[in-house]
Amino acid sequence: MSYSDHKKALIELRETLLTAQETGDQAEQTIELDQTRVGRLSRMDALQAQAMSKETGRRRRQKLLQIEAALRRIEHDEYGYCQECGDEIAPARLNVDPAVSLCIRCAEAGEA
Repeated sequence: MSYSDHKKALIELRETLLTAQETGDQAEQTIELDQTRVGRLSRMDALQAQAMSKETGRRRRQKLLQIEAALRRIEHDEYGYCQECGDEIAPARLNVDPAVSLCIRCAEAGEA
């Protein structure tokens, strides 16, 4: 995959996430806790679904930030290089996730 292919994939992923964000925002809205209208278990289910939607939204927003950063790196001819050590990121790693900013060595070091 070339950098232009990565750019295209990043733009498509960004559009998909933005579309999903529009529908996901509704699921994150405040749950009404009126016991006369909704049973206790239904409220618990609704609260759990809301919490899951909020976490999904948080991850979606984080991925969108990573995509925007990757697109900026492409524009500035800095794409494909580790933001930590400056080494080239393995093409296979970029093929799996074109938004990554760290080589595998630095990514693993950060997890430790």
